[in-house]
Amino acid sequence: MKWVKGLAVAAAAVWAVGGVARAQEGEFVGQQLPELKVSYLEKAPDLAGKPLILEFWATWCPPCRASIPHLNEIYSKYQDRGLQIVGVTNEDKPTVKAFLKQTPIKYHIAFDKGGELGKFFKVRGIPHAFLVNAEGKIVWQGHPMTLREAEIEKVLKKD
Repeated sequence: MKWVKGLAVAAAAVWAVGGVARAQEGEFVGQQLPELKVSYLEKAPDLAGKPLILEFWATWCPPCRASIPHLNEIYSKYQDRGLQIVGVTNEDKPTVKAFLKQTPIKYHIAFDKGGELGKFFKVRGIPHAFLVNAEGKIVWQGHPMTLREAEIEKVLKKD
């Protein structure tokens, strides 16, 4: 019986985090992506004129950890077509570097010191992602596991 209660609590926690993220879905769709005032774990990527998935995450977040293989797969599949992915965290570099020894991330990692970018986007639940087209317009937002490849294909199409 204890495991049932534990499962119910875990399900409620996942629903609550997802519910917060869903409550703000679409709020920024149609807006221009602001300048990303972040620092990078490695060299800053060239994002100009490229489609982008901007994802907010943390090492301590189980749903974030679960979405990393999905984002790694998306990046591997679409990076040759110009798609960039930047995972933004407000944690420190030593914490992230230690995490990467156990969980490889193939895409770019950025640090939002003080959480200013997260505050701008009103991120209250993580993981939370934004899909941005090559012109810098946000075209989708939500939980990264719900991002359909059809949405990615739309931003990759050359007219």
